[in-house]
Amino acid sequence: MKKKLYSYKNSGVNISLGNRFVKHISKLTKKNVQKTNRNKTHNNIGSFGSVYDISSLDIKKPLIVSCTDGVGTKLELSDKFNKLDTIGIDLVAMCVNDLIVQGAKPLFFLDYIAVEKIKLSKLKKIFSGILRGCKIANCNLIGGETAEMPGIYKKNKFDLAGFSTGIVSSNKILKNDNVRNGDIILAVPSSGIHSNGYSLVRSILKKNKLPNRLKKELLKPTKIYVNEILRLCKKNLIHSAANITGGGIIENIIRSVPSNLTANIDLSKIKVLKIFSWLKSKKVSDKEMLRTFNCGVGFCLITKRKNFKKIKSYFKKDFSPYEIGYISKENKKLNLYNKLRW
Repeated sequence: MKKKLYSYKNSGVNISLGNRFVKHISKLTKKNVQKTNRNKTHNNIGSFGSVYDISSLDIKKPLIVSCTDGVGTKLELSDKFNKLDTIGIDLVAMCVNDLIVQGAKPLFFLDYIAVEKIKLSKLKKIFSGILRGCKIANCNLIGGETAEMPGIYKKNKFDLAGFSTGIVSSNKILKNDNVRNGDIILAVPSSGIHSNGYSLVRSILKKNKLPNRLKKELLKPTKIYVNEILRLCKKNLIHSAANITGGGIIENIIRSVPSNLTANIDLSKIKVLKIFSWLKSKKVSDKEMLRTFNCGVGFCLITKRKNFKKIKSYFKKDFSPYEIGYISKENKKLNLYNKLRW
């Protein structure tokens, strides 16, 4: 009897299928690069490293800013409800929204997709979202990695990670040293839960049925704030900013304020989204909500009061900034007062 030969395919890794996905990626990324990049482009597909030409960027005293992130357990619900075409937008958003906190313009993005087994239809949906996210952020997808890892991931499970690099002039960088006593704090609305707190969401959903009116809110992609924030930076309209991600307002706003000043937040002014009111109703404390979710505030801006009206003009109605607090000289970094209106 002829012995069966060992092979990578028999072990659960299909190189040929992976190559087919790479060809699919190659066609789409070429179109994306042509639309988003006016600089010289490089064919990075198949290369060991990805190349991006910065020689034509007209930026004095340039600084490189880099970020990496994932989308957490939002993946589980995305997979469960077969809503895979927007999870890639979340992945891009989680990275580029961190870049713009320092005023950096996103230049390029790389993705990492790890799966139990390659399924082209599934990967194509995920990848379409990544491309859409890059288009919204006006950056190039210049490389990535797809790994088939049987034995590490359970059947049909996958994970995503992203990496993005941006550039900013040292004269334009946003930092907490720019913040002044008397500045105001503005909240820019979120599009929903974004990509934080989904382990708690999933725990609540195990015992509670989500109302039909809120089902669309559950997997709304994270709002990408790149275009609005970069325009504000160009006009020197903001001193500092904060991306409200893991840790919520409590842990993120203080990162954008110097140690000798205090961020005072009037919680009653926050426009809480309905999805958060529903989650709160399932026996979650105010403190836990504030530390876990954005509660309706996706981004914060710290600026002079006289700039408020101009800043609002750069946003569409659904994401129009509003005042939630101010900066003062106190003996603590953060002062939360009044209560959230659920």
